[in-house]
Amino acid sequence: MPDTTRLSNAIRDNWDPLRRAGAAAREMLIAAAAKRFGVDPATCRAEQSMVIHEASGRRIRYGEVAFDAAAMPIPNKPKLKRSEEFDLLGKPIARLDTPDKLDGKTVFGIDVKVQGMLVAVVARCPIFGGSLGSFDADAAKAVPGVVAVLEIPSGIAVVANHFWAAKQGRDALSIQWKPGPRSEISTADVFRALRAAIDTSKPVQTIGDPGRILDQATRKLEAVYEVPYLAAAPMEPLGCTAHVRPDACEIWVSTQAPVFTREAIAKMLGLPMAAVKVHVTLLGGGFGRRKHLDFAVEAVHVSKALQRPVKVVWTMEDVIAGGMYRPAACNVMTGAIDARGRPGAWTHRIATQPLPAVFERTIVDGIDEWAVGGAVDLPYDIPHRSVGYAMAELPVPVWFWRGIGHSYNAFATECFFDELCALGRSDPLSMRLELLSSRPRHARALKLAAEKAGWGNALPAGHARGIAVHESFGSICAQVAEVSLEDGKPRVHRVVCAIDCGGVVNPDTIVAQMEGSIIYALTMTLYGKIDIEKGRAVQNNYDDYKLLRLPETPIIDTHIIATGDSLGGIGEPGLAPTAPAVCNALRALTGKPVRKLPLLA
Repeated sequence: MPDTTRLSNAIRDNWDPLRRAGAAAREMLIAAAAKRFGVDPATCRAEQSMVIHEASGRRIRYGEVAFDAAAMPIPNKPKLKRSEEFDLLGKPIARLDTPDKLDGKTVFGIDVKVQGMLVAVVARCPIFGGSLGSFDADAAKAVPGVVAVLEIPSGIAVVANHFWAAKQGRDALSIQWKPGPRSEISTADVFRALRAAIDTSKPVQTIGDPGRILDQATRKLEAVYEVPYLAAAPMEPLGCTAHVRPDACEIWVSTQAPVFTREAIAKMLGLPMAAVKVHVTLLGGGFGRRKHLDFAVEAVHVSKALQRPVKVVWTMEDVIAGGMYRPAACNVMTGAIDARGRPGAWTHRIATQPLPAVFERTIVDGIDEWAVGGAVDLPYDIPHRSVGYAMAELPVPVWFWRGIGHSYNAFATECFFDELCALGRSDPLSMRLELLSSRPRHARALKLAAEKAGWGNALPAGHARGIAVHESFGSICAQVAEVSLEDGKPRVHRVVCAIDCGGVVNPDTIVAQMEGSIIYALTMTLYGKIDIEKGRAVQNNYDDYKLLRLPETPIIDTHIIATGDSLGGIGEPGLAPTAPAVCNALRALTGKPVRKLPLLA
């Protein structure tokens, strides 16, 4: 069983083990009931929470034989149901937790209340790479409700009886921060460093001889695609409640990595794993950010110091301005068109910051595997192509973000493909299908999205369509976006999505994840950016880190291709094709390529 929610793995990693566990439990319940009936287990079946003896019609509820079943031997190879025997799998099942979310009953991590709990807010250095110099806490301690001010590794914690007192206490602190070695860095410096790093890129993949073909080509193109830092910006701010005792620790946290969190806290406190208990609450959005342990570690530090339960709360300003961003990236693409107007050579060089190798070894020989996702597995039959990667060391803290490298590599590859089609005077859909002869699943998704979107049919004046397809996390997603310009600004009217994730567990969940991914991707495409000035983030809340609003949200049509193949992920694959589909529509509308995000900077 995975110890983190990441890489769109929740269902696809748990599918087989949970099916086998369920099948084993079913056989054990049948065996226990058959023993109670005095019959052969082969003459019984399990359904609707009961074991039924076929011949006599006798039945017994699972609960009545549960203790007996638990004592039965666990089958090594329980018989799994065939897909045609499924009663629920593959059918739309409504979520049971929606009403509680709508009326506020749901408890997220930030909602936890424990008897005797204090609340802490932490002042952290706003300069990336900086550290604490000195501070004066007298004014903070004078705020009514403040009970303690203490230094912890990440900054200064102001602890109070309630959040507002802690927040006011933090505002009253007088702090001198020590800048780090690159404290004057700006967004312009970041992109200068990325562009310079491109020339140091290491080969990741080479097929054929793209250099020779490009040297000989008469019709070729180079394009640079750039994307900024992005915050995860979950609706629920980060928070964790911890109660550290001399011989145990208990925490309540909305985390994507409960086992990793438990291991780290046990090591930090010098406790055995069994002495650390983690209560995982529902998450008000994660998008990778809640895989980090910083907010849980802070709560443990403060609780340990005070020997009381303490909830550490991050404000939204803390979350958005506090780093752990999707890396900024520079993609340099070069391509050539052959005599038939087809892309015949292709090079893709990527420069970005590496992600921390915290879960497994992902940086090998100076290449970050997360950074090249979606570039090394280009689906098109281009005979000569290569991928290179350059690692840029920058002080801005980066972390996992929905889609990881696919979020910027799909933008570069799918937009560049359209530019090559324009150079070769070919239709972008037809050329994609021509070069996907060895990838029938990609072709099927493209055809379905194009058909449902009415590709080739007339549109209202001033509207255009763009198309893109991308594979990530075991699933293939094609999208067609319909776009216009309103007062010179792009407006997305409709996105048609075709998703092939292999087998289908709950189609309602797939549709919801596609819609959520597309909306999240439209924020990235239209608005998303973190600017850096003098070593710190400029944006710090939803007023300047703008998210897509409801009136801007397009019609989203999702169509599921159920192949019955092995399960792919659904939490992230819907994100990657959105930006290139929108940008390709804008290029079709204006004749100008889009090579930089966000569109409304």
